[in-house]
Amino acid sequence: MSDTTLIPVLAQHVRAVNAFDVDAVLATFAEDAFVNDARREFCGAAAIRRWVTKEMVGDKVTLEVTEVVDHYGDQIVRARYDGQYDKTNLPGDLIMTNYFTVCDGKITSLIVIRNEPAY
Repeated sequence: MSDTTLIPVLAQHVRAVNAFDVDAVLATFAEDAFVNDARREFCGAAAIRRWVTKEMVGDKVTLEVTEVVDHYGDQIVRARYDGQYDKTNLPGDLIMTNYFTVCDGKITSLIVIRNEPAY
């Protein structure tokens, strides 16, 4: 992990994901937040709840934070993902980048991307 540590709501978010606790994950998001995961957008608490229930908790996804970067108030969190999801054509060590925007102690947006090295 870099010198920057997770802000409290993001630390809470990672703990909740790793505990497979849908309600605790939802508690980290603003009511009107959005998530973009694998180029699919989930807007609002109901849609995010369905996504968390099916694709995070349902697939037993866990996150191991490998790097945290503070960028003009947003936090970029790289994490090793594991779980019981379809791993066809994925690398053995799946690192995903999570771009979080937080306002008033709640996640207002989360964009999850599997980045490739630029060069």
